[in-house]
Amino acid sequence: MRQEQIRMTILRAIALEKTYAPLTPGAPGLQLFRDLSLEVAAGEMVAIVGESGAGKSSLLHLLAALDKPTAGEVFCGDINVTTLTPKQAGDYRNRDIGYVWQFHYLLPEFTALENVAMPLLSRGINRKQALAEAATWLARVELADRGHHRSGELSGGEQQRLSIARALITKPKLLLADEPTGDLDTQTAERVFTLLQRLHREHALASVLVTHNLEFASRCDRILRLRNGHLIPA
Repeated sequence: MRQEQIRMTILRAIALEKTYAPLTPGAPGLQLFRDLSLEVAAGEMVAIVGESGAGKSSLLHLLAALDKPTAGEVFCGDINVTTLTPKQAGDYRNRDIGYVWQFHYLLPEFTALENVAMPLLSRGINRKQALAEAATWLARVELADRGHHRSGELSGGEQQRLSIARALITKPKLLLADEPTGDLDTQTAERVFTLLQRLHREHALASVLVTHNLEFASRCDRILRLRNGHLIPA
């Protein structure tokens, strides 16, 4: 008898609302989300598309505990993200999620190897062990020969691959990527997206990708459009 594969839900956002206070007294506030819900399972890659200013990056900030919703809850596994203290939120980002930004935010004074190892070093893992794990991840993103170069000596595509290695070295359950190919030329963007897809599959991640690239979005498992404060199937 054929068995259906049951995939565990990793991310749940329930009835999220986010309203920003008005800049001037008496003016209406800016409401980005209303009753927004989202579920992402292990092994599933979900693309979020929408117009500029729709709130796509703001939504990722809520999922990553970089900001708090006005109402609603976010769960990553059994962690209620919306109740975390700043210290707990930092630990959550270090252990449970990997975040890839449009800009790499590498530390220019450190080598590629040290940049990738930084999340482990910040946990207190000894330097030798952290650098050994970083070397393994550099090989996985095809940068094994660039470990002793500083970020300014790398191309844009190499910098972004380095940031992917840094995001995944902590073995997160959830990957959040905010326009990870937005600053890259077409050929380099394809290479970076293909790498993200491969690592997503190999590590059975739950992945949420914000992108304006509809071709890349079409290669994800689902596409959701953020419009008027709601996520709708695209």
